[in-house]
Amino acid sequence: MSSIARNYLNQLNADYLKVHRRKEDLFWSTYMGTSDDQAGFTAAEQAYKAFCADPARLPVLRQMQAQAEEADLRRGLAGWAAFFECNVIEDPAAAALMDELVAAEADLFARRKGLKLTLLDEQGRQVPGSLPAASTALAASADEAVRQSALAMFHSLEQWVVDNGFLEVVALRNRFARAMGYRDYFDYKVHKNEQMSPAQLFAILDDFIARTDDRLHQSLEELKAAKGEAALLPHNLRYSVSGDVTRQLDPYVPFSRALKDWVQSFRRLGIQYRGATLTLDLLTREGKYENGFCHGPVPSFWQEGEWVPAVVNFTSLADPAQVGSGWSGLNTLFHEGGHAAHFANVTGNAPCFSQEFPPTSMAYAETQSMFCDSLLDDADWLKRYARNGAGEAIHDALIQAMIEARQPFRAFNERQIALVAYFERDLYAMAESERTPGAVLALARKWERRILGVESPRPLLAIPHLLNQESACAYHGYLLALMAVEQTRAYFLERDGYLTDNPRIGPDLAAHYWGPGNGMTHDETLRSLTGEGFSAAALAEACNRSVAQAWQQAQACMAAAHQRPPAGEGTPLDAQIRVVHGAELIADNSESEARMLADFEAWIRRLEAQQRAEPTRA
Repeated sequence: MSSIARNYLNQLNADYLKVHRRKEDLFWSTYMGTSDDQAGFTAAEQAYKAFCADPARLPVLRQMQAQAEEADLRRGLAGWAAFFECNVIEDPAAAALMDELVAAEADLFARRKGLKLTLLDEQGRQVPGSLPAASTALAASADEAVRQSALAMFHSLEQWVVDNGFLEVVALRNRFARAMGYRDYFDYKVHKNEQMSPAQLFAILDDFIARTDDRLHQSLEELKAAKGEAALLPHNLRYSVSGDVTRQLDPYVPFSRALKDWVQSFRRLGIQYRGATLTLDLLTREGKYENGFCHGPVPSFWQEGEWVPAVVNFTSLADPAQVGSGWSGLNTLFHEGGHAAHFANVTGNAPCFSQEFPPTSMAYAETQSMFCDSLLDDADWLKRYARNGAGEAIHDALIQAMIEARQPFRAFNERQIALVAYFERDLYAMAESERTPGAVLALARKWERRILGVESPRPLLAIPHLLNQESACAYHGYLLALMAVEQTRAYFLERDGYLTDNPRIGPDLAAHYWGPGNGMTHDETLRSLTGEGFSAAALAEACNRSVAQAWQQAQACMAAAHQRPPAGEGTPLDAQIRVVHGAELIADNSESEARMLADFEAWIRRLEAQQRAEPTRA
């Protein structure tokens, strides 16, 4: 009887890969702006959702589980059972609402893609605007008019969102959630994504907010005392906090070297991609989705003793001509590269264990990526990798200035993540008759002031996650992940004394965090590596640390790094890497890694030269 169950598992794996690959390939081409086949993507998305939500699958799966004798077979079938229990829609009316919702979101996405936004550049010219460009301008532009235009762009986007179908999508999401037996869509997503209730979630968030309240208000008062009341205005806040150091840092982290820094750093950490094919689209352009992401068209898994390597796509939005873009692009590269490492290292015997949607917890998935990008702020990483055009390492004084600028606002930054959950909870709880554009924008401003003490430099409804069904009502996963990241960092630091270029990290993450995929809970993976369960305390402690304490740690970190022997080149990433710009292939490692890095750097330098030569950028 086990042979029937094994054949069923193999066929289920194959059927999933077919419908998933079709959806993901169209997702990539549509979101990268290389295809306008919105209808094809919508159909593929609906077919994928129909596969995941098919109520006929669970009874058959349970029957096969009863017949399975071998442990690996039972594990694979149990993984699929957990997957379908998260996704099955048994009520035909709810299934019809899901189809309607997918179509409505696809229409909203298509219209948002066609929206033309603008802002001022450093020369005072009106240029095409994007979310990353506006964020970078708010942090790095010395010109207040440029910063005002960036914030105005965010607010115009917010107004467009509430006037162009988003509120109708919110209502439709609620109708679907209620058909599924939940109070509203927020309630549905928190249960589905994190296997907890909203009450459990807000117990954690409220605790974190309470722990960091004093630090937040102290930071705002210190900034006001140092730079005046105007520094707290949303268009000035980011620049007042770190604009000077962002500009000083810029020559040390050019985007032309970002790919090399990522490859070398991950190699020395012992991170492997187990034969995966990676496609990276790293630069901003018109028509491209304005947020970094990582998706895996082919999840990694073992199929009857044969390894199926992952196929993973990820993207960032660097603009080499913009001050601060090299740093933000590098952060996105490490973040999405961390996701890719995770999804390339899941070693289950079914693809359901290695994908980014439920039952995979968003907090669990984001722990992997956010741990990797956390390394960039470490003093020993900066000292090892951040170098200017003359090859000179970043000065200690600049690292100290970065800490002096950023550490006081660490609590503010992490609370900005929590803010989204408070707003979305109330947005979905509003009566439909009260959910007007004006009321929703007022709700956003209310929660910004309550959680941040001021209006947010990143207005709530300009955050793209709110518009997408998969990421809506899930943003709190980033904060839960940051809590786990601090626990993970503390474990490695206590055991090994350092993080940068530590070759034990990659294998340990692969064994304890990545390998099980969603076959273990987030808390179980944490316990497997660190021996401790999930806690907010480590993150709150990091947020509340004084500048003096943070600088003392940085000095000790750099001194210890100086005493360690050179890390060497590390182990090859074991990946086929293609770097593209839309349909154009920029570089790949088919010949060698060195050739890929040289080709990428040369391409970026040519682009920079072209941008400098252009009299206008319309």
